[in-house]
Amino acid sequence: MNTELFGIIVVFLGTIVLALPFGKYIAKVYGGEKTLLDPILNPIEKVCYKISGINPAKEMNWKEHMVAMLTINLVWFLLGMLLLMTQQWLPLNPDGNPNMSPDLAFNTTISFVVNCNLQHYSGETGVSYLAQLWLMFLQFVSAGTGLAAAAVLFKAFKAKTTAQLGNFYNFLLKSCTRILLPLSIIVALVLAFNGTPMTFQGKDQVTSLQGDTMQVSRGPAAGFIAIKHLGTNGGGFFGANSAHPFENPNYGTNMLELSAQLIVPLAMIFAFGYFIRRKKLSLMIFGVMTVGFLLLAIPNINMEMNGNPAIAAMGIDNTSGAMEGKEVRFGAAVSGFWSIVTTVISTGSVNAMHDSTMPLSGMNELLAMMVNAFYGGCGVGLLNFFIFIILAVFISGLMVGRTPEFMGKKIEAKEMKIAMIIALLHPFLILAGTALATAFPAQGAATLNNPGFHGFSEILYEYTSSAANNGSGFEGLGDNNLWCNITTGFVLILGRFLPIIGPVAIAGLLAEKQYIPESNGTLKTDTGTFGLMVFAVIVIIAALAFFPALTLGPIAEYFSM
Repeated sequence: MNTELFGIIVVFLGTIVLALPFGKYIAKVYGGEKTLLDPILNPIEKVCYKISGINPAKEMNWKEHMVAMLTINLVWFLLGMLLLMTQQWLPLNPDGNPNMSPDLAFNTTISFVVNCNLQHYSGETGVSYLAQLWLMFLQFVSAGTGLAAAAVLFKAFKAKTTAQLGNFYNFLLKSCTRILLPLSIIVALVLAFNGTPMTFQGKDQVTSLQGDTMQVSRGPAAGFIAIKHLGTNGGGFFGANSAHPFENPNYGTNMLELSAQLIVPLAMIFAFGYFIRRKKLSLMIFGVMTVGFLLLAIPNINMEMNGNPAIAAMGIDNTSGAMEGKEVRFGAAVSGFWSIVTTVISTGSVNAMHDSTMPLSGMNELLAMMVNAFYGGCGVGLLNFFIFIILAVFISGLMVGRTPEFMGKKIEAKEMKIAMIIALLHPFLILAGTALATAFPAQGAATLNNPGFHGFSEILYEYTSSAANNGSGFEGLGDNNLWCNITTGFVLILGRFLPIIGPVAIAGLLAEKQYIPESNGTLKTDTGTFGLMVFAVIVIIAALAFFPALTLGPIAEYFSM
């Protein structure tokens, strides 16, 4: 077997194996059970609760959870705007990086608050070390927000009938301290020992082999990069992201960062099954997600390994694959795999330039974000998938002439209206944003480096990445302008909070309903048959919503080669 393919298989299967016990640990954390880290973390959490005045034992209903989530995120947004617009006058700025413009600060702050990290700036020159530390804090709490929202879903389906769904701040803090922090410390140490900088000194002056003097940027990068992957954030400390040798020094760190992106979303699937004591249901969810993931990942690996047929037709050696925009340290196969891992999981980090991938590889990267439910980001992947479960249950109920039920709760008009709004919101944000940017050439098309079909793909990718809270980009688009900063900023807000509020609202409404014991006529939602139904719903919605746009971009580009 090709050694590159072997490495991919080992990382993927190894991460799944690690995710099983880690999922059990997460279930214990949210269930308030004892864990090995209690002696270390309990005192720290008590200090946090005492300073903030929060009572972690106070139960909240789903509305109170969402109010708490929106309130704390608003505070983080305002603080971030203030810091980024004044950073040149604040400490920890040895390179003298300037203040951000209001529109760029607006986009950047929202992007990190919503776990997207869509960067319209270059990390080395765009922000100070103090700002990088604040953005690293946001990477923790934005991931913790998604995990805390998923924990509400866990609580809603564990009890037969309840309106009390735990405490949002308790879930948020535990997500950061007990799930994200321990793993981040381990990953950061590995990166630091492999050469990733972790310093507050400014640029280093070095002399090249040719005798030229160069300024090399550095900073507290190792900690930033660890949580960027574990929190499915993706924002690069340096402009080149994980294609930069300081962010991703070698093949070993490349595979570690791949595993770091996968571990928490995978573990959350299994944690759901452990928490509600329905392991078969979590296995069904895992199976559907994995099938979708592999249907995207395997073609991308193959297409990037085979390379551009136009180059091969010219008689040029193409055996190393499509290497434009890729690092020779990693190769075409693992870069193709990374391109789907990072878009499926909504991480958005890159170890190769997606703008240079083959047309249909770009299509799969877009599809991964358009579906936004195969694994997904920290916590929110499960919430997105829950919407498709509700739709599949409703359709299945209509097909057999029964009232739709999920886990002993009737799904009625209110829940279906919410589910449909959330299901339609995602394509609306993507397609409306793309249409507006394309309709006003001075704002959209004028910033393109590539004309024609690929240029359209660059615009489509920008708004898809924003709506999916991904953050990666086809970097041929000049996105640091007033139009892109403002429009993607609003897409980021709506694409983050409404798809969290919707599933949590449905879960809260269902939790309050009377539990109906299962009978012979109850639709089994933990079977392979129902899994196929969910997968069919995902495919149909994605095809109906996005196929016309994809034909104008990557598909047309493929046929024009």
